[in-house]
Amino acid sequence: MDLIVAIGRFFVNPVFYIALLAAVLLGYYRVKKERKIFRIRIVYGLTEFKRLIKDGWLYALVFSVLFAGIGLVVPMDWLIALSIVSIVLMATTFYQAGSFIYLAAAAVGLSWLFSANEWTLNFGFFKFEGVAFSYEWLVPVALIAGALVFAEGKMIGKAAADAASPRLHKSGRGLKAAAYISKRLWLLPILLVVPGSLIESYAPYWPQLPIGESSFSLILFPFIFGFQGRSQRTLPVYLYPQVAKAVSTLGIGIVIVGLAALLWQPLAVVALAAGVIGRIAIAVRFAMKERSGNYAVTPQSQGVMIVDVLPDSPADKMGLLRGEVIRKVNGIAIANESELYEAIQVNAAHCRLEVLDHNLEVRLRQHVIFRHDHHRLGLLVVN
Repeated sequence: MDLIVAIGRFFVNPVFYIALLAAVLLGYYRVKKERKIFRIRIVYGLTEFKRLIKDGWLYALVFSVLFAGIGLVVPMDWLIALSIVSIVLMATTFYQAGSFIYLAAAAVGLSWLFSANEWTLNFGFFKFEGVAFSYEWLVPVALIAGALVFAEGKMIGKAAADAASPRLHKSGRGLKAAAYISKRLWLLPILLVVPGSLIESYAPYWPQLPIGESSFSLILFPFIFGFQGRSQRTLPVYLYPQVAKAVSTLGIGIVIVGLAALLWQPLAVVALAAGVIGRIAIAVRFAMKERSGNYAVTPQSQGVMIVDVLPDSPADKMGLLRGEVIRKVNGIAIANESELYEAIQVNAAHCRLEVLDHNLEVRLRQHVIFRHDHHRLGLLVVN
């Protein structure tokens, strides 16, 4: 029982609770913005909260076994610095800087800064004094950062397109057009090895793993990282797989350089620095690409373009997608939203659509309209 109490007391990390609150607020402000623009929320407001851990639990499990199994030892002060940087990220909601490579490098810099200037932060049950620069702990940090950047890329590919929330803008021709803002926050609880002497004073019953003349402890630490992207020239479903591939490839590169640092330790610094530069380059490249050229979702002469589809609506059940164009409804050609809903009333019990898909191929969709179904089919369109 004493061990359970000690574990529970030890794992009261504010990052975990702040992440829960940040995920709730992320969904709240998204819904608030959608209601302001479209008078309806598109996806349930607690979606971000539900997916905070759900998206990455498998990576957390694999990395826990891997990191603890091979004995990647990181200093407790770096984890404290990482917690501070993570809390600042969530407090500012500046998720463009949410990539884990930024957080890891910032924590290294903060730890070194406190150590070099002999600064101290007293948190009551422990003190943060930073940690002296050493390749011995930078190598594990580089490897952990690379692995988490790889996971970050995979999770961007899995969730970023679904997280994209539409915003209405004016195109260069003065017409309404849609861009999509994607925001996500993820938390991965990962088991790590830390020097036991650093936690022995305030968690005396925590299990110690003696290795040679040193002792080490296992700690479950909440790693968080975030993502924010904007798509307007490319539909989210096509943009974010490209971003995901680039980020995952960067993560693999960081890990490779980190492994090479086992042979020549200064490469650990190279891995972290190259990771930061590479992640910035990826962000800038796709941001510039999306801000140039025409909007992907803008009024079309051949029909009504879909901005978004409400989940579980008749439109969703018909398989309609963002960026598709509805050309005919119940056999009637349409050119705007008013004509769309007028044509639906021709046969209020059954809706037949002729749709131009992303490949500019025509497909037919139909659905029986029930009394409880959304009166607008669950479509958000742009005129």
